[in-house]
Amino acid sequence: MPTTTPTLNVVLLGCGTVGAEVARILAEDEAELTARTGARLALAGVGVRDTSKDRGPHVSPSIVTDRLDELVDRADVVVELMGGLDPAGGLIERALRAGKTVVSANKALIAARLGQLSAAAAESGVQFSYEAAVAGAIPILRPIRDSLAGDRITSIMGIVNGTTNYVLDSMTTTGAGFEEALATAQELGYAEADPTADVDGHDAAAKAAILASLGLHTTFPLEEVHTEGIRSVTAEDIASAKAAGYVIKFLAIAERVSRGAEESAAVRVHPTLIPEDHPLASVRGAFNAVYVQAENAGELMFMGQGAGGAPTASAVMGDLVSAARRVVAGGPGRTETADRALPALPFEQTRTRFAVSVAVEDEPGVLADIARVFADHGQSIESMVQTRGLDGEQRPVAELRIITHDGLEGDLRATVDDIHGLPAVTRRPTFMRVGGN
Repeated sequence: MPTTTPTLNVVLLGCGTVGAEVARILAEDEAELTARTGARLALAGVGVRDTSKDRGPHVSPSIVTDRLDELVDRADVVVELMGGLDPAGGLIERALRAGKTVVSANKALIAARLGQLSAAAAESGVQFSYEAAVAGAIPILRPIRDSLAGDRITSIMGIVNGTTNYVLDSMTTTGAGFEEALATAQELGYAEADPTADVDGHDAAAKAAILASLGLHTTFPLEEVHTEGIRSVTAEDIASAKAAGYVIKFLAIAERVSRGAEESAAVRVHPTLIPEDHPLASVRGAFNAVYVQAENAGELMFMGQGAGGAPTASAVMGDLVSAARRVVAGGPGRTETADRALPALPFEQTRTRFAVSVAVEDEPGVLADIARVFADHGQSIESMVQTRGLDGEQRPVAELRIITHDGLEGDLRATVDDIHGLPAVTRRPTFMRVGGN
């Protein structure tokens, strides 16, 4: 006896570039999506602030509204693409507490309120999914949450911001400075007119917090993610790294730190030198990649388009199809409700290698003085390259590029402070972390 295919009412909150692509896929792939989910996914409404704006050929003006609460109340599945903390956060929580399945791409909101929203989903027995919040089209959150659930992830390193990767890659391949490379990225549409969230690291920090929450099974608030952007990276830094066999990448890092019986979590975002043969070193342009290390699975690499309407919509649709299947089949939703299992390691206690640049007057005894300061702070020097030249007054000067062995962040900063106080040092030393070994 034939059965009637059920219909699930899908509503979009927000209909910008990604929302328009989701609407297109729902319309163009309707038959395939019905076959995959067992239900017709009907776009029942689109919630926006400005109802007068044309939303494209796949969004009828008759379903566009600014009455967002009412739209949420009549949905089966809510797809939130508005961005920001509010009103998106309140609308998602309203939907979850009313038993609605929710899909979101809102990295800022999820980083800030993941525990609260996951708890609301668990209490209602519904699914809250957010694959599109990190690394666009790359399937990374589901593999971490599900495929590696029986393993123990020790570290996650990711290029999770396409704008900054494009800028650094352009500096590496063309020799351009930061401002020039950023201007090119803006001309090509890879960077916003106001690139602050990208180049100062705020976007990547939100994604790092989400990766840490899932991968290390512990909630990690944004204020505990150490964040440095890429504005200070110079063409000279890029050239020096290349000469030493490294590439500078802007990385989000979440790692489990074990000291005896005690464990903690370190989460940070900053430019990092990685060896040219590391898998992340070859990630070019605006692509994203995430490199995961687990005790049993070993090394895993995920790479793909990290931004853009269609790639991000692909991740949204993956969550939507999975959620629709669950609604059709019945049963509780799959949620993540990790507690604060690991304490945050203070940033000054993190350990890594460092690349330190010191400008000095080229005279006898300077190298010995600098080596002594490193030794006084327990910092072991792995290698050093010296470049000689003349300053504007034709006095001999030198640029020292030093790579250390593994050491504490706090000790390195104290080392830099003391080196800066040496009479022969002509400007404050700069440093960058070295990873991937």
